[in-house]
Amino acid sequence: MHVTIIGSGNMAAGIGSRIVTSGHALTIRDRNGSKARDLAATLGNGVKAEALNDTIEGEVVVLALPYPAIPEVLEKYRDSLSGKILVDISNPVDFNTFEIIPDRTTSGAEEIAKRLPEGAKLVKAFNTVFAGVLSRGAVGEEKLDVLIASDDKDAADTVARLAEESGMRGLYVGPLSKAQTLEGVGLIHMTLQEKLGTNWMSAIQFVS
Repeated sequence: MHVTIIGSGNMAAGIGSRIVTSGHALTIRDRNGSKARDLAATLGNGVKAEALNDTIEGEVVVLALPYPAIPEVLEKYRDSLSGKILVDISNPVDFNTFEIIPDRTTSGAEEIAKRLPEGAKLVKAFNTVFAGVLSRGAVGEEKLDVLIASDDKDAADTVARLAEESGMRGLYVGPLSKAQTLEGVGLIHMTLQEKLGTNWMSAIQFVS
């Protein structure tokens, strides 16, 4: 499988660090080509880097972008993104107020889905896992849980398999409407960081 990550920030680094352990091909794309190349060099393992343009490779494209930036990318590169599995990792939060941006009848992922290129399949994943924890790959001895929502079960299964092959556990929680709950969980996880004192290195996991 060929995975492309659009973005070169902390989450791109965290997810990229997991994917390079899976044996799948990985390309980093960013509007700033030098940032993409710097991240690719850090990740090593043959990771490619390109400036973001009209040719985007890979069956799976991870949108490692802030929520407000995603619609523009979908519109500008819609022909190249057509037919691909697109992974929305964003938490649509106003960081001035720490409130969810979409109203309570929808989710950021569902709003993004309204703008999908033809044939593209949207999967919500990774929004409940912090970048530093992803880079570490585990919390203690426990695998990281990646909660996944999508209206396309095959696409969700592909992302879950990618998570599993990257040393994590992919858990399908249901259709894209469940993204509203996942985004709420992501917000709660963020707001607890000061109280927990874990410096953004905690993880949400299901244990038995």
